[in-house]
Order: sequence, then structure tokens, then C-alpha cells
Amino acid sequence: MADNEPTEGAGEIIEALPAPKGKLKLMIAAAAVLLMVVVVVATWLLFFRHGEEMHADAQPSKPPVFLEVPDMLVNLSGQPGERVQYLKVKVVLEVKEERQLEAIKPTMPRLTDIFQTYLRELRVSDLNGSAGLFRLKEELTRRVNTVISPSQVNAVLFKEIVIQ
Repeated sequence: MADNEPTEGAGEIIEALPAPKGKLKLMIAAAAVLLMVVVVVATWLLFFRHGEEMHADAQPSKPPVFLEVPDMLVNLSGQPGERVQYLKVKVVLEVKEERQLEAIKPTMPRLTDIFQTYLRELRVSDLNGSAGLFRLKEELTRRVNTVISPSQVNAVLFKEIVIQ
């Protein structure tokens, strides 16, 4: 046998090699078309159909209900010999539903006591700036939710705060 002559199995291998290039191009084109179809369908589902479903399922939300807490006037904690300073606070509780008010009203004396006890321990420096008032609001909300559990208050809102 000569070195130039191909064997029987080698001819089949040589003929098989050019064919995958055509199939490879076809598979790449098919994958690209499939990818474009998937992107178009996903975009349509996310942006167009999702909006329709949200509008169909969305129910008009009820406005929150508010409950006023009696005004409180407390003396703030200070160093001995310092001038006594007072804090006057008007607070409103925000709840989701009217029926929660009925659960909170019987606990109002306890809420007032908890507010008074906490507020009397504050110093003027605790109330400085918006960060101090935010901390006060968060702490009052936490204390209210502890007292009225399992009901929950959305927020404690200040109507008036005076330090004198």
C-alpha cells in the first residue's frame, strides 16, 4: 500500500467533516431565531399582560383610620440643679381598619401610662433633630404594638410636639 492512497475508513471521515459546518450554521441560526422569539414573548408577558392583571386584581384600598390619644404633658429628665423642662405631645395612632379601633380603645389607659412612663425618662438631647423625633416615633409605635397585640398600629403620628 502506498502512503498516498486513502484507506476505506478515512474516506468516510473526510466526507463527514464538511457537513457539520453547514449543520453548525443552521443550528446557530435556529438558536438565534429561538432566542429572539423567547425575548419577544417574555417582554410581552412582563410589560403588557402583567399590567392588565394588576389592574384587574387590584382592589381600591381603604383609607387608614386614625385614633387620637389624649394630650400628654410630662417633665423631661435632667441633671439635678438644671431648670425643669416640659414636653407636650399630641399623638394620633394610624390603623388599617375601623374594627381595630374597637380593640384599641379599651387599652387607652394602659397606652397613656406607657407613653407617660417612657416620655418622662427622655432628655432634651434625646429629642434633638429629626433623627431624635424619628427614634421617638419608632419607640412609641413599638410600645403600642406590644400593648395591643395581636392588633397592630401602622404608625404613631405627631400632631404637636412642644419642648419648653
